[in-house]
Amino acid sequence: MLASSNTLSDRALEWVVNAVHPEASVLSYQQLHGGVSSLVHRVSLRVHGEESSLVLRQFDNAEWVQRLPDLPYHEAENLRRASQATGVPIPKLIAFDETGSECGTPAVLMTRLEGSVVLEPADPSKWLDGMSQALTHIHAVEAGDYPWTFTPYCDASTLDTSSWSKIPDKWQSAAAILMGPRPPFTKRFIHRDYHPANILWDRGEVSGIVDWVNGCIGPAGIDVGHCRVNLAQLYDVETADGFLASYREHAGASFTYDPYWDLITLVDFAYWQPEVYGGWTALGVTGLTNEMMGERLDRYLISLLDRVASKA
Repeated sequence: MLASSNTLSDRALEWVVNAVHPEASVLSYQQLHGGVSSLVHRVSLRVHGEESSLVLRQFDNAEWVQRLPDLPYHEAENLRRASQATGVPIPKLIAFDETGSECGTPAVLMTRLEGSVVLEPADPSKWLDGMSQALTHIHAVEAGDYPWTFTPYCDASTLDTSSWSKIPDKWQSAAAILMGPRPPFTKRFIHRDYHPANILWDRGEVSGIVDWVNGCIGPAGIDVGHCRVNLAQLYDVETADGFLASYREHAGASFTYDPYWDLITLVDFAYWQPEVYGGWTALGVTGLTNEMMGERLDRYLISLLDRVASKA
């Protein structure tokens, strides 16, 4: 059984030290908040008089690890691939333990980037522009051959929003679209979980993209859509549309927008009773309710169906 604790074990700390330098010493460690799928700590070390700060991710969700046993290897390869991006910092891979035989839990150790998550920006327009421009740098990485490719998380044919939505019939219209043919797309290296809580800022600029466990090859529209549905829930449809407009401007001719990919990512959020994302509240966001999340998803859906209708 995998451990789940806010305290790092001696075994985990020993693994970190050995991965960096056998003469390194641990100065401190602190749990980082914002994610909900794994245990993440910042670990500060001293090596030959110099201090460094690393991030240790432990995959402590036993069900997730059982279903996807290659999670640490997957994230390690994503970090290597993402490091080809220019114009946006990516954590550097230090080591990974795929089975947990050394660390005690499956784990990935990487460098820590400067900056912090910003969810309530002083300048929303600059915030959206920085996030969208950073994403174009990720999508510029050569796709190439890769063992992980995009697949939807949820089956639209079994979607049932009648327990929470005020417009379940429109959700069925969306599901019918998704059960139809997929539009053509250019294969891109995508983050697959691109949203504001995975973007770091420092002095008003994007200072890094983190949380690379889901990276794969797929449509750029999946990253755009995933960020948009997060923005629609965190703020409103207008904010989500602002991100799209900014991304289209930065990507230029390399990106062809299709609301189909927005609908796929939206269904991921509608398949179960909508609720406030725990990562937002852990980072200090207040004032959101589960009821608001459902209402905002409904409004966002209507905006997407309007886009589909305008294409026809």
